[in-house]
Amino acid sequence: MLTSIVILAGSVETGRAGEALDLVKSAAERAMATLKDPKLKSPDKKKERIERLKEVINPIFDYEEMARRTLGAHWRRRTPAEQEEFARLFRAFLERIYSDKVDFYDGEKVVFGRETVEQEYAQVESTVINAKGDESSVVYRLKRADGKWRVYDAVVENISIVNNYRSQFDRVISKSSYEELKRMLKEKAG
Repeated sequence: MLTSIVILAGSVETGRAGEALDLVKSAAERAMATLKDPKLKSPDKKKERIERLKEVINPIFDYEEMARRTLGAHWRRRTPAEQEEFARLFRAFLERIYSDKVDFYDGEKVVFGRETVEQEYAQVESTVINAKGDESSVVYRLKRADGKWRVYDAVVENISIVNNYRSQFDRVISKSSYEELKRMLKEKAG
């Protein structure tokens, strides 16, 4: 779910729209509606709120592509079954991390900027503005597969989520093993 809870939340403004921009903007609007829903605000509704956010966010993310990119060169050394397992673990890991942050939503505003497209890749620029007026840049990276745009990375304040995890995962594998990385992901996905 990436930083999608904060990033795909808040009020949404946009410049010009293309397919990739429309996809991200639409998901942001639906996520925002879920986070603002007064019927889902109470602590006992957190699980339902998270499930509704997953219904909105998961379809626009390409978790397999994200997993492949986070493992980098290590991906090619895995069997197809191991790749599939890692993609599932990585998705569960991300969902858990960002589900834990759902309570931090505080009416952030998202302003969408330019969409750039080069063949099968696109970027959608946005700015998240918090209640104090502080701004954070977020660039969504998308890839078209099977005729559909899907997000495979988000760059928050010039830090790629995929590259950040790739560095962390590479360190774990280099210092220990791929099995240790899997164990850590399972533990954190809880």
